[in-house]
Amino acid sequence: MYAKPMPLPTRTSQPFWDALRDHRLVMQRCKDCDRWIWYPRPHCHHCGSRDWQWLPLSGEATLYSVCVSPRPTAPMFADETPQALALVELAEGPRLTTTLVGAADAAWRVGMPLAPVFDDRGPVTLLRFGPVAGQT
Repeated sequence: MYAKPMPLPTRTSQPFWDALRDHRLVMQRCKDCDRWIWYPRPHCHHCGSRDWQWLPLSGEATLYSVCVSPRPTAPMFADETPQALALVELAEGPRLTTTLVGAADAAWRVGMPLAPVFDDRGPVTLLRFGPVAGQT
């Protein structure tokens, strides 16, 4: 059993979590201003429209910023230190925060290509990112 805090999907965010469980990445896109909406919410944070849809993303990403923290972000994450905390830029443009997995801490470089890593944790799948095969 995963004894750490887990996301609590809402009615608005449930499609995002359902897609992750199926190892797919989706995001809301506004039908009025044609911009991506991140994080999931009931309205577009750019224009205020409530007319949006869930669309698939390629999963291609670039490491925009990284901090390898020797201290846990909370006591229950002490077993995961150091943690590579990152801001990832998706090929489609939006940026999201995540944790990085699959490479030594010194291997992370801003600008390196990344791929999604679907971390199945019981009823919820977490989204992390790792290096594209052959990039470490």
